[in-house]
Amino acid sequence: MKRLGVLISFSGDGGVERMVTNLCAEFANTVQVDLLAIKSAGGHASRVPPTVNLIQLQARHAWTAVPEIARYLREVRPDALLVAKDRAGRAALKAKRRSGSEVPVWIRLGTNLSAALERKDAFSRWLRVFPMRRIYPHAAGVVAVSQGVKDDTVRVTGLPESRVHVIRNPVITARLAAQAAEPVPHAWLADKTLPVVVGMGRLTRQKDFPTLLRAFARLQAQQPSRLILLGEGKDREALVQLATELGVAECLLLAGFQKNPYAWLSRADLFVLSSAWEGSPNALTEALALGVPSVSTDCPSGPIEILDRGRYGALVRIGDDEGLAAAMAATLRAPLPAPTLQQAVDEYRATTSAQRYLRLMGLLE
Repeated sequence: MKRLGVLISFSGDGGVERMVTNLCAEFANTVQVDLLAIKSAGGHASRVPPTVNLIQLQARHAWTAVPEIARYLREVRPDALLVAKDRAGRAALKAKRRSGSEVPVWIRLGTNLSAALERKDAFSRWLRVFPMRRIYPHAAGVVAVSQGVKDDTVRVTGLPESRVHVIRNPVITARLAAQAAEPVPHAWLADKTLPVVVGMGRLTRQKDFPTLLRAFARLQAQQPSRLILLGEGKDREALVQLATELGVAECLLLAGFQKNPYAWLSRADLFVLSSAWEGSPNALTEALALGVPSVSTDCPSGPIEILDRGRYGALVRIGDDEGLAAAMAATLRAPLPAPTLQQAVDEYRATTSAQRYLRLMGLLE
């Protein structure tokens, strides 16, 4: 039986952690899987299935983990190593060189780096990009989660297009429908006297929830409604303050991190993605998979691909709360049928995604 090592830092409750645990669960049906975990913070670490061999590294950072990764490569000699996130990928390539191993290292990139670095100064951008241009040619290849991430990665790293491969995220799992059908988690979702809008993700600048709050405040004049945000993060207090200033605090629920967000999401009347940048937004994909009408900012990268340039949901300029409010109102008035939305994301099934990874890495015929 082939053996695959997977390296990730469980640094929070984000989409990357969720996608990697989904992948590992699927990989384990076909190959032996060693999940090398740097830290185990956040709720997703607890979701690692028992079929996966979880190896907790002592290091607390990718760079200090290099000796442990090198020892693993030298002693275990897996058939391939898949690494999530850029810094961990560079650390793995350094460990490979140190170990003298011939194990192919594949790097999975889940965000549009150019957009993420847009507000950084020139030196900070160079500090992030230069090592990628120097080190990434030593990887067996790079997996991008969307065409937008691939295009950006090719520009940033200088790698030929043939070395960067697009594989959609393993969003739709066998458990999704069962999780969505679990008991109603909040009275607002049982009492539909008012429509419920849901946003989901870390409460950070990337997700731009202030724009969603402003759009939601505008929406109240046309359609009184309620807003639930699923996720945790450093911007919580600022969002509470903004909601108070906008006069919508009474119809806002900051529900925090939810181990099963799908029981919430499946009962929403509308899902909104307000992000400033993404790689391939899992929450938007999950909403469509559950048949929930959705609107999104046209941020790099992913929404334009998932929504097929507006065919399956409106796309709005980043930061345009007025346009977002109009799109929200229009979608609540005339939502697309659930089967139409669900067919849009058929390619994002976890089994399909995992098989494509294994074939790319030479672990599946």
